[in-house]
Amino acid sequence: MKQGKRYEEALKLVDASKLYEAKEALELVEKFPKAKFDETVELHVKLGVDSKHADQQVRGTVVLPNGTGKTLRVLVFAKGDKAKEAEAAGADFVGAEELIPKIEKENWFEYDVIVATPDMMGVVGRLGKVLGPKGLMPNPKSGTVTMDVTKAISEIKSGKVEYRLDKTNIIHLGFGKVSFGADKLLENYETVIDAIIKAKPAAAKGQYIRSVAITTTMGPSVYINQK
Repeated sequence: MKQGKRYEEALKLVDASKLYEAKEALELVEKFPKAKFDETVELHVKLGVDSKHADQQVRGTVVLPNGTGKTLRVLVFAKGDKAKEAEAAGADFVGAEELIPKIEKENWFEYDVIVATPDMMGVVGRLGKVLGPKGLMPNPKSGTVTMDVTKAISEIKSGKVEYRLDKTNIIHLGFGKVSFGADKLLENYETVIDAIIKAKPAAAKGQYIRSVAITTTMGPSVYINQK
């Protein structure tokens, strides 16, 4: 596939045979030719685990110290006092059963994260086929099925991200914007890497972190020396 001129210019700055220190890699990313928008800086971590086995899953959440640079829209499934609490906490949308046809029939997806109180999961479960493929299904492991809707909304709005393995045993996530600068990106990077290291399954054998790369939305990969 032919890449654009900006990608080719960025690629010239990267030494493909080198493993960069994290700060050096992020400073390099800052030097890439700029796009017409503030690109997301993405992290791709290949792990020495087998995601086919339940005891080797790696999944969790972490709040980035400098946020993601993106304001996430939160939909909360709740009733009564919990619905009022969600509205007061700054949820963008709050509702219950009445949202089912809107999501199913009108393809309504003007939100980035769904939070649900446990008593609403029977309702939300009916949307599994629609929400599951989009990665929107609330889950207790990611803190999105909870009675503490205020805390959930606050963390999401302040920069909480979820990390999880894909089928090829790689974690992909955005951890900031190019405009943050290397220092703030480094703080976010170290927070995510620390969380992934702490989440190492007991069943994982051999080298846990196989490779770490960062990229921008439109840029080439820069590989990091992650000990």
